[in-house]
Amino acid sequence: MIRLFAVLLLFFTGLVIAATEVIKGDELATTRQYPLNGEPEPPQMNKTINNDRIPKRSYPMQPPLIPHKIDNYQVDLNANKCMACHARSRVEDTQARMISVTHYMDRDGNFLAELSPRRYFCEQCHVVQTDAKPLVGTSFTDLDTLLDQEK
Repeated sequence: MIRLFAVLLLFFTGLVIAATEVIKGDELATTRQYPLNGEPEPPQMNKTINNDRIPKRSYPMQPPLIPHKIDNYQVDLNANKCMACHARSRVEDTQARMISVTHYMDRDGNFLAELSPRRYFCEQCHVVQTDAKPLVGTSFTDLDTLLDQEK
């Protein structure tokens, strides 16, 4: 029992020594690589691609990307700005694409007269496209390319 206590005491002493090596003055090693008592310059925001061109989908059933800016769009319990253009009753005037008929279905597959509450908050599936560089590399290949490779 005493031997176990001595081993644990040495282990925790080593941890404390290792932790004090990381801490130097008011600077603490963090993932943001900046002292905790300072405020780093925030990174530049990426620009939204705003060309109203609908990008190709990468895989089947992928929700379409939003091909325009949506800054200051109100989508809450009181209003849904997206529906000002994409509702069935507005597509002729706006020339926007109508939302899928699946957005007018309840969870049991019954069609509704209005947008389903499950599909009301558009940005839970649909996102704007930005000019951001990928944070990590990827070997993702879209389905069409895979099918072409099999031929």
